[in-house]
Amino acid sequence: MNREKRRVILTRLRSANPEPKTELEYNTPFELLVAVALSAQATDVSVNKATRLLFPVANTPESLLALGEDGLKAYIKTIGLFNSKAKHIIQMCQQLIERHHGDVPQNRPALEALSGVGRKTANVVLNTAFGQPTIAVDTHIFRVSNRTGLAKGKNVDEVEQKLLRHIPTEFKQDVHHWLILHGRYICVARKPKCAACLIEDLCEFKEKTSDND
Repeated sequence: MNREKRRVILTRLRSANPEPKTELEYNTPFELLVAVALSAQATDVSVNKATRLLFPVANTPESLLALGEDGLKAYIKTIGLFNSKAKHIIQMCQQLIERHHGDVPQNRPALEALSGVGRKTANVVLNTAFGQPTIAVDTHIFRVSNRTGLAKGKNVDEVEQKLLRHIPTEFKQDVHHWLILHGRYICVARKPKCAACLIEDLCEFKEKTSDND
């Protein structure tokens, strides 16, 4: 895909959603970090249902650590992989207190050194909580980038690097949100809703659908 086509695609996405936001509910960087950690292989809807009950009770590393692993499980048991997530989150809280005085670090190496925090989670926190132009590639963004031709790659790391290389600076802060929402609601996995797609005429996907069903 050439530079001009990318720019038109991104301009349309920006016009339709000038200030995109994550669908995870949070008020602090720590709440976002926990929510993103919980969202692995789970929906934002299921995470929000759990954190609406959890965060009023415990929303700092200290209060979550005091809750303990079993106490945390009681709040997140409706979320997939809740046992391992509880273990990692409690370990993460301990590490934040010991290494960062309870604050969420604003750099990738320190974030990725925390229990249960990988590159994708770090990218989301750096972008959404701290305004850094990182691009977290999940299954939605991987699919949209490859289908449209925006950034083709064999794995998430390759797609991330191509997006970082080809996306103009003015769009980098928000492109993660535009692509994830586009993949979640329009360019869905089984049958993309091409007829409802605002970039359909620019998309390089060859097997386009003709209806919205």
